[in-house]
Amino acid sequence: MAEGPAPARRRNRRGQATRENMLEAALRSLASGDPGSVSANRIAKDIGATWGAVQYQFGDADGFWAAVLHRTAERRADLFCTVDESAPLRDRVAGIIDTLYRGLGEPDSRAIENLRAALPRDHAELERLYPRTAAELYSWGQSWLQTCRHAFAGLDIDPERLREVATLIPGAMRGLVSERQLGSYADLDVARRGLTNALVAYLQGGSA
Repeated sequence: MAEGPAPARRRNRRGQATRENMLEAALRSLASGDPGSVSANRIAKDIGATWGAVQYQFGDADGFWAAVLHRTAERRADLFCTVDESAPLRDRVAGIIDTLYRGLGEPDSRAIENLRAALPRDHAELERLYPRTAAELYSWGQSWLQTCRHAFAGLDIDPERLREVATLIPGAMRGLVSERQLGSYADLDVARRGLTNALVAYLQGGSA
């Protein structure tokens, strides 16, 4: 009787390894930028698995894409986990901008951009067709807002201005990263410095 559970644990480890392999294969494929890579069936074939194996691990394509999003969220969770509460506002803003500028060029970020480009833009349609994926994307926004609140802890900043800045930063940084990837003639160091200065001035400005 004492030996009974061991095979089940081995199966669980094998199943977990299969799941991890599928997620890593999905991220590699999506990071290629190929629109055709947004196919759970194709990714399964790339690693020698079947669509049935994907369904066993994730339920369906919606569950698969939600798991891919969650995997990248776990990886970046520690990027802003420590805050120097003695650091001035400017250093904190610059730190967020520099971290995103580096991170948005990484393979995981390229993978998510490719996935998002293939998903419905309309929120109602996204939630109807991919409810778990939509829920994961929504949770990203909430987590990011909490990240920004944590990053500016201890500073006297208007909460509404902080929310506005938190909403602005990801899109602004994607624009700068896109310029970098396209080979812009603009000096992107100057652009980042200008964005930092503008955000600091706004956050320090009090009520509008």
